[in-house]
Amino acid sequence: MPTTPRRARWTTVAATTALLAAFAAGTAIPASAAVPPTTVPTPGVAPTPAAVPTPLPPLSPAALRKAIAGLPNANVTGALVRVTGSAGRWSGTSGTADLTTGRPVPADARFRIGSISKVFTAAVVLQLAAEHRLDLNGTVQQYLPGLLPADYPPVTVGELLNHTSGLPGGGGADFWGDGTNQWFVDHRLDSWTPRQVVEGLVAGQPMDFAPGSAQEYNGLNTFVAGLIVEQVSGRSFAQEVRDRIIRPLGLHATSVPAVDDPRLPGPHSHGYLTVTDASGTTRPADVTEQAAWPWAEGGMISSAADLDRFFTALFRGRLLPPAQQRLLFTVPDVPNHHNKNCELGPTAGHACFSMGLMRYVSEDGTEIWGKTGSRPGYTSGVFATRDLARRVVYSLNPTGLEGAEAPYVLGIVTATFTPGTQG
Repeated sequence: MPTTPRRARWTTVAATTALLAAFAAGTAIPASAAVPPTTVPTPGVAPTPAAVPTPLPPLSPAALRKAIAGLPNANVTGALVRVTGSAGRWSGTSGTADLTTGRPVPADARFRIGSISKVFTAAVVLQLAAEHRLDLNGTVQQYLPGLLPADYPPVTVGELLNHTSGLPGGGGADFWGDGTNQWFVDHRLDSWTPRQVVEGLVAGQPMDFAPGSAQEYNGLNTFVAGLIVEQVSGRSFAQEVRDRIIRPLGLHATSVPAVDDPRLPGPHSHGYLTVTDASGTTRPADVTEQAAWPWAEGGMISSAADLDRFFTALFRGRLLPPAQQRLLFTVPDVPNHHNKNCELGPTAGHACFSMGLMRYVSEDGTEIWGKTGSRPGYTSGVFATRDLARRVVYSLNPTGLEGAEAPYVLGIVTATFTPGTQG
């Protein structure tokens, strides 16, 4: 594996940054609980405040329709939005699911959810912690001896979940090449095992910072967490997610594909990347089929309805007992380190991820929790107020890797939570 440091291309970051610009530019809310990032809250530590009713403006269907209008175009071919909750409901699609036939985006489309997979992984790890089958203060070196370089300091499981591990965020260029559309089109069926990914990412790389001292969003953390799930359970990660989350919640459109399985089953929109041929002509290349090697970090498939059901169950405490539920809504009191998701607004310089979720605050003080995810051809997100009064799931089909879909993400989330700003 190449050892030249480079920032890992886990997801398209520009769309997430646009969402942050819309919400984190206003009132700052302090960390939910200023506890060490890997310590389970004790009776002497203030817990995360309980959900309180969130005052929300009326939902505007016109603003939501406007947010996804004008598709397909050069940057985005299709969109799907589902808004639910006691404060209003709306669903809609725009664009096309297939540039060849022009068929519309199906309302029940399945899509590649990218880093939203991390929330499933975090939920499984927290369940295992609740069952005393692993210790969040236990170390990677304890559970997976020999996986990390011998000169790395101890890294705890909790530090993996809230991205305070300090594990390297660069290296492993074989997994994303030169970052161009053409490279991915040519290599979209390449796959690696999770252990190969971890070993390739840490090879020759120093730690980015001392564990627990800062927060840096890093997909490597979740690959390691997935391997720990398999080690302590004695079962595959896919089996654990299936039996702990998918089957109990009836998530019939959700799956954890094998790392070399390129299929996207069921109704779906095609994903495309724009490439340029030898004559200089641009054309869309279909990347719907691509290896699912991002695995526990970003390889899952789901639908808007399933993600809404999963997040609703998660927020209501159906999947976690109180001690672990508090961790889901606890942001560690540490500085941000090269983390594009936490760089804007009055909370800039501070962590914005808990053990599984990300938190944003709007200009009027509305707090939302959720997660974004991207794979080439697919960008998605799930966000909700803490009381679940308003929830949104969106899926877009961008034609590039540099975040040109950001205005649509911004429009969808703003129209959902602050529709009065749409004009």
